[in-house]
Amino acid sequence: MKIYTRKGDDGTTGLLYGGRVGKDSPATTACGDVDEAQAALGLARATAERGSELDELVVGLQRDLWVLMAEVSTGPDRRDRLVAGRTLVTADMVERLEPLIDDLTTRFDPPTEFVLPGQTPTAAALDLARTVVRRAERSAVAAAAAGSHVVPYLNRLSDLLWTMARWQEGRAMPARPDPQE
Repeated sequence: MKIYTRKGDDGTTGLLYGGRVGKDSPATTACGDVDEAQAALGLARATAERGSELDELVVGLQRDLWVLMAEVSTGPDRRDRLVAGRTLVTADMVERLEPLIDDLTTRFDPPTEFVLPGQTPTAAALDLARTVVRRAERSAVAAAAAGSHVVPYLNRLSDLLWTMARWQEGRAMPARPDPQE
C-alpha cells in the first residue's frame, strides 16, 4: 500500500463519509490543529513511564482527539452517520474532564505568579500541547456544527493540560517541610 494517493494534489482533501473540501477550509484547519495537539500530547507521553497514571491519561486524551477529528472532518450533510463517543464528541466527554482537573489540582500547590514553562521536560511538553489545543479551539469555532461539543471539549482539555503540567512540576519539586514539625 502506498502512502500517497495524489488525490490532494488539486488542493482538496477527503472528508469522513465522503465529500471533499479545500485544504484551507475551516474543517481542514481545525483537524490539522487537533492533529498537531495530538502529536504534542505524544511528546508529553514519550516522557512518561509506560503504564503510569500520566501515560494512561494522555492515551485516553489522544483517543478522544480521534473522536473529535472524526466529527470535525464530517460534512454537514453526513452528520447523521456520526456515533456518540466514537465519531461524535458528547457532553459526557466534556464533563469527564472536570473531575480529572479537580483531582489533579489537589496534588500541587497552586502557582502564586505567572507560570514560566520549562521546569521539567514533561511539564514543558504538556504546556506546549495546551497552547496547540488553544489554537485548535480557536480553529474549531469556525468548523464545529451548531450544538457540537467540540469547542467545549477543547476548552476543558486546555484547562486539564495546564493542570497536568503543574501536577508534573509539583511531582518534580522536593516536598515542602511541614511548618508544624
